[in-house]
Amino acid sequence: MLLEKIASKKSVIGILGLGYVGIPLALRFSEAGFRVLGFDIDGDRVSNLNSGRSPIKHIPGAEIASMVAGDSPLRSKPDKAYSRCRDRLDGGGGFSATADFARIPEVDAIIICVPTPLSRHREPDLSFITSTMETIAPYLRSGQILSLESTTWPGTTEEVLRPFVDKRGLTIGEDFFLVYSPEREDPGNPNFTTRTIPKVVGGATPACRSAGEALYGVVIDRVVPVSSTQAAELTKLLENIHRSVNIGLVNEMKIIADRMGIDIYEVIDAAATKPFGFTPYYPGPGLGGHCIPIDPFYLTWKAREYGLSTHFIELAGEINRDMPEWVVTKITDALNERQKSLKGSRVLALGIAYKRDVDDMRESPSVLVMEILRDRGALVDYSDPNVPVFPKMREHKFDLKSVDLTPESVEAYDCVVLLTDHSDFDYGMIAQHAKLMVDTRGKYREAKENVVKA
Repeated sequence: MLLEKIASKKSVIGILGLGYVGIPLALRFSEAGFRVLGFDIDGDRVSNLNSGRSPIKHIPGAEIASMVAGDSPLRSKPDKAYSRCRDRLDGGGGFSATADFARIPEVDAIIICVPTPLSRHREPDLSFITSTMETIAPYLRSGQILSLESTTWPGTTEEVLRPFVDKRGLTIGEDFFLVYSPEREDPGNPNFTTRTIPKVVGGATPACRSAGEALYGVVIDRVVPVSSTQAAELTKLLENIHRSVNIGLVNEMKIIADRMGIDIYEVIDAAATKPFGFTPYYPGPGLGGHCIPIDPFYLTWKAREYGLSTHFIELAGEINRDMPEWVVTKITDALNERQKSLKGSRVLALGIAYKRDVDDMRESPSVLVMEILRDRGALVDYSDPNVPVFPKMREHKFDLKSVDLTPESVEAYDCVVLLTDHSDFDYGMIAQHAKLMVDTRGKYREAKENVVKA
């Protein structure tokens, strides 16, 4: 019955967690002709989405409004079943959001996209997952599929989610289907969409895997089935550990090249001409985003259960965590060479989102650089066209607004440090008027007296 509903697009899709992963997924299912009900504990976000407003910069509000209105190019003329479903979701369109988790029985597919941060002791924090399961468990019913997309350690789906389903009296693989399918969103990347990024799917049973393939197969170009939920969970960790280790390597190479007086970007570009056996990675002020700085330590934590040490993962983590401190040292040295101390100097941070052309502040190394500078007596401001006001963050606090970049404002600072290379910055103007420019992103390749590479 479930597979038939999915194939005919009569099933209702529930997305739990309407953030950088959940919203693009909701858009894709809606675009493909499905009714979507989004769940989130943030009442303001729910209200904004229902009003057709986007809470994320790189997702246009017009797309949200179209999703709410149900203006899908792939949706055929509504039939009676669709009309009943529309009335049930009382949104009048293709999507509605709610903070009422008692509406879980209305959906056929439950897709969990909630955060999985680290604790202060760098151990997995699954509180968002467990609280979500505790909330929805009383409302689970037969005929549903539950898919976890949050990145986590191998075994989470079986060891954490499955007991909630079992206690409900549902039989996994027969009247209820449990899968793990890791998210692969890359915010702000115009070359890939939710539809075109292959989707890995692992099931608690072969029947669960088939249900997962059916669910994602109607909206994703390529579904990649694996043998178990554990294999799917480890796949996601391997992807992010691969990046973390290679970024750690190139950041260490940057430090070595800097000490030797060699331009690391020239070296990377030259090495990238090799047509085999080399993939270019580029250094920066540290790691950012919800995945790369965090996910590797999920495996480190789990490996201890098996008496194993993850040497590469932990070493890469140490190098990447040390990069903000190294950047501040370069700033301090550059100011000293100009007879200025860091304490009392005015420093402007360019770009505080974790990557180019997004407003995502999660784990941004720019914030760590700003904090170190502030703690050492510098007077810190920032400019970021995507973050007009410094947001409320759990571990970081600045009462600042983005500085408008003009020749006069740039000249007013003792040092301008490029931390995130947004496309909107006028790099020529900035370099022309900056007294001292510290470049952590390799935007200024040609040697300039006022530019220091870090």
